[in-house]
Amino acid sequence: MQDLWTDIRLAPTSKERLGYQTQKPEALLERIILTSSNERDVVLDPFCGCGTTVAVAERLNRRWIGIDITHLAIALMRSRLERTFGDQLSPYDVEGVPKDLAGARELASQNRYQFEWWALGLIDALPALDKRRAPDRGIDGYLKFPGEKRGSFETIVCQVKSGAVSVATVRELKGVMERERAAMGVLVTLQNPTHAMRKEAISAGFYQREILGTSKKFKKLQIVTIDELLKGKKVEYPSLSYFQGLKASRKSKNATPSQTDWIKG
Repeated sequence: MQDLWTDIRLAPTSKERLGYQTQKPEALLERIILTSSNERDVVLDPFCGCGTTVAVAERLNRRWIGIDITHLAIALMRSRLERTFGDQLSPYDVEGVPKDLAGARELASQNRYQFEWWALGLIDALPALDKRRAPDRGIDGYLKFPGEKRGSFETIVCQVKSGAVSVATVRELKGVMERERAAMGVLVTLQNPTHAMRKEAISAGFYQREILGTSKKFKKLQIVTIDELLKGKKVEYPSLSYFQGLKASRKSKNATPSQTDWIKG
């Protein structure tokens, strides 16, 4: 092995890409972690960005600590871990983030964008990093779930509001859903929604899906408050856990290098 590892590169179209210009391929971190640690050792990345080190350490049965200064990075990591490992994900704690409503309000008053990214992390949504799509296009984040056709995915568009909200806010999100042809929409709000807002959300109808032989309905537009999320409420949608046979499509722990999304240049 040479001292310059140029044989591992992240392809421009790689599914691993999350919008970070300095993002490294998982195969590179896999090589580093395998050659420098054993299972159950602790891997520390003090500038972990979108969480490549954390994800690979989790897959290789290492304990891990990831540190970053922004709630954007934390939201990306939480979404990445959930989407990659699902119910195989080891329990973990997130430190340095709001734990109650007072903390959430304080964060919102300090930095609206940090609050937005933190809130997206509460619902495991992927932040919208493409500046052409957010915030001017009304999309702060996304959730994905398997579509009817094999290999396809449906989109849930997410908006986060730290200030005043009204029935017009819900109508705006309905318009975004129609424009983006999204299956569902989620409004996360720091303020409590009004009765008119709830009524407007219900008027969006339901997303109906047959899952494991049973027809299930989900509210097409859901409003959840930060207080509800902190108390354990979840967004209701056909998440990966609803479906059988999807674990094989995830990067399960102890996957071989050939199962990772990388190329040799």
